Amino acid sequence: MMTRREVSAGVGAAMLVAGAGVLHAQEAPARPLPPPRPSGGMPLIDALRLRRSTREYSTRPLEPQVLSDLLWAANGVNRPSGDRTAPYWRHIMVTDIYAAMADGVWLLEPKTHALLPRAREDIRAQTGTQEFVGVAPLDLVYVAHGERMTDVGPAERRLFASADACFIGQNVYLFCASEGLATVFRGSVDQPKLAATLNLPDGQFVTFAQTVGYPRA
Repeated sequence: MMTRREVSAGVGAAMLVAGAGVLHAQEAPARPLPPPRPSGGMPLIDALRLRRSTREYSTRPLEPQVLSDLLWAANGVNRPSGDRTAPYWRHIMVTDIYAAMADGVWLLEPKTHALLPRAREDIRAQTGTQEFVGVAPLDLVYVAHGERMTDVGPAERRLFASADACFIGQNVYLFCASEGLATVFRGSVDQPKLAATLNLPDGQFVTFAQTVGYPRA
């Protein structure tokens, strides 16, 4: 009988093979991220005191090192086992992080800490219903792999996947508080429309989005 870790590894490998065709079709290379900083930031209690939601953003882009550290904090690999900074359902990885920026849409690959190209269009304005989503430099979109949650029904899939996205979102909140960034976790998303924009395959669905940037002066 296979363990949950073995099932998760097998599913992940299959998805990487399936995704290879998408990358080939776009003929764009992966974008390596700088190694995340091994230490730094403010004490947790201080970050909790500063944690807040912000809806006014500067257009200033995130520096590569800041983007790297942010994505690692969100759901990066933090131990040799391959486990992540955020907990996840039944030890099966069901949530992907898409990064919508001015230069296109990118998929975070945590194992190699790189961004894989998914689209060249700037879709930030389509990641939510508020105007600021098209102004901020980064909109994270949390996408669930419902097809990996084979032993629960559709309602439970959305519930558990949403919980995983919320864990990731809180990691982003605390990183932003520590680094002087602004963020807001958003449910005001047209999930079906955004899923179509991202060309998600059957079984995958958008749970939430999260805007990140520098606060407007």
